[in-house]
Amino acid sequence: MEKYEKIRVVGRGAYGTVHLCRRLIDKKLVIIKQIPVEQMTREERQAAINEVKVLSMLHHPNIIEYYENFLEDKALMIVMEYAQGGTFLEYLQSRNNNLLEEEEILKFLAQMLLSLQHVHSKQILHRDLNSQNILLDKKKEIVKIGDFGISKVLSSKSKAYTVVGTPCYISPELCEGKPYNQKSDIWALGCVLYELASLKRAFEAANLPALILKIMRGTFAPISDHYSEELRSLILSMLHLDPNKRPDINQIMAQPIIINALLHLHTEMGKIPCVRIHRPLSSMAGNARSRVYGRGNMSSRDGIPVKPVSLSSVFCWGGIINTPVKLPLPSSETQVTQVSAGRTQKAAVTKTGRLFVWESPGVGSESVIPGAVENSMPAFIPRYLEGQAAVTIQHVSCGDLFTACLTDRGILMTYGSGASGCLGHGNFNDVGQAKIVEALLGYEVILVSCGTSHVMAVTNEHEVFSWGRGDNGRLGLGNQESFSSPQPVPIPNNLRPSSVHCGVDCSMILTLDNKLMCCGSNRYNKLVLDELAPDGSCTKLVEEACILTLMSSVPTGAALVKDVAIGTSHSAIVTVEGQCYTCGSNQFGQLGHDTENPSRQPHQVKALQPYKITKVACGDTYTVAASEDGEIFSWGKSARGRLGRSDEDSAIPKQVQIPADDQFSIVSISCSHGNTLIATKPLHGTGNSLD
Repeated sequence: MEKYEKIRVVGRGAYGTVHLCRRLIDKKLVIIKQIPVEQMTREERQAAINEVKVLSMLHHPNIIEYYENFLEDKALMIVMEYAQGGTFLEYLQSRNNNLLEEEEILKFLAQMLLSLQHVHSKQILHRDLNSQNILLDKKKEIVKIGDFGISKVLSSKSKAYTVVGTPCYISPELCEGKPYNQKSDIWALGCVLYELASLKRAFEAANLPALILKIMRGTFAPISDHYSEELRSLILSMLHLDPNKRPDINQIMAQPIIINALLHLHTEMGKIPCVRIHRPLSSMAGNARSRVYGRGNMSSRDGIPVKPVSLSSVFCWGGIINTPVKLPLPSSETQVTQVSAGRTQKAAVTKTGRLFVWESPGVGSESVIPGAVENSMPAFIPRYLEGQAAVTIQHVSCGDLFTACLTDRGILMTYGSGASGCLGHGNFNDVGQAKIVEALLGYEVILVSCGTSHVMAVTNEHEVFSWGRGDNGRLGLGNQESFSSPQPVPIPNNLRPSSVHCGVDCSMILTLDNKLMCCGSNRYNKLVLDELAPDGSCTKLVEEACILTLMSSVPTGAALVKDVAIGTSHSAIVTVEGQCYTCGSNQFGQLGHDTENPSRQPHQVKALQPYKITKVACGDTYTVAASEDGEIFSWGKSARGRLGRSDEDSAIPKQVQIPADDQFSIVSISCSHGNTLIATKPLHGTGNSLD
């Protein structure tokens, strides 16, 4: 590695780690795949060697170029070309459901055909063509096919038998276990072409048997008539169930629409670029000058560029931070859609589906080093989660030293401390990188919530699963057992859960019709499960519930609930009308009343009655709420900056002053262990998120 400088890890695969590096001799960026061969089985080692063999045989402008390989630290290092434009999958997801023009699709297809023709001419099957293995250059014009890790070199015209490849792209003959040849690559290319024309996969299902059934039947949604009959017919022919009736590479390239695309490719791609003349800014029109500085989110005044408007802002307080401070984002174009705080974690999800965390060494402990300045501001550094290039994250939840995140396809991944079995992997092992919860692969998870030591998840079919510590009945399984893998939670009365909310020792579930179900410890009636008389006296005391039970305490028992949050010994409820109720212990004023309230009855927070509350979050002994007009209120225990405001009248909700330059709306709130995270967006912001 003395010839290369490592920059960062860009991915982790089944066989190793992928590094972005700089070649020192010419400063060129390259990819180095590090494969620890000594730890592999014989078959895995053979696959690694096979990739080197295949890459060394291929030399084409539309195939990722192979440079060299060498052994270092008991690992095989494969040096390859770096495609800066990312994958087809990422490109299609960035389209925001806007279909590609046929001309662009044919331009991409022509390049894929040329590269695949070169591969097949060497008697090689790719066997894993998919939108994640097809890459683009920086300008997103040149296609580069990569990942030949499971390619097979055929002897003469023999056929292969091993079932390999990405499930959504495998051919019917592969599903049946029949021998296959280059026509299986044609099928996979047809799936990619369908994806280009539809922005979705041709074959998808909740589980592998259902997926195979769809492939065997050849059933997929029709292609938009936005495209020509010739293109639609080509896709249908490439996805013919009978491989003998699928066209081969040469037959496809002989079709008129492809010939035109190939001619255009050869005449356009090789053109000598024109020299662009740069004129002084002063000679440009006002509108043109503003366009130079960005995509409409930056203006200029007297020829001087003005700082661009941020698409999002994230503020935090608590710990050693007494008033809200603005956290740095990866870029001014990052648009945050959700935040989550844990014991030591601060995480966020962007609009484009990336997960990042803020790192700050030494921050998160309750103790302060003697002599340290209490209100000194730590340096928070945003860092993207490694190895997420192939997935789109849409939701994150932080627990006590562990994190769970959801992809846009409903796949749940967890990492961090495995204590109490919170990761859901069937063991208590810690995990450094996000790992799929395999027990839930057959389900599409839409939301996950992490408590201190347990987790709940809800699917698109309104099923609920829980795992982790089970004491107090917090898992809702009818007992107090703990589980290290997801368990189905019984749902009463045919209710349809839509969201889950985990606390320290309890759980809450909201249904589609805005009803609230709870389980776990009902200490101080924080789960609103006591049966109370109209005067507030308790007629039936409920200490804990081991199964999900509908909220019953008046006056909130019949209320329609929009949002809930749970603290250590209290909870907060927001109704669909925007009223905020609190229940539980008021020892530190966390219920929003100026006196300690011995009653177990829920009460509306009077100070918030003039406002329509939309979001609420509970810390250990404090509460934070947001109104639809962007006001943020806090109340409860004020020690160590929990409230983000002065200690005056801490038990009464008062507004937290956010240091913003313009009006904003609240996107997401999260509280944990005395720390609060709030994501906002400007009311009049413009531009698009690139992250």
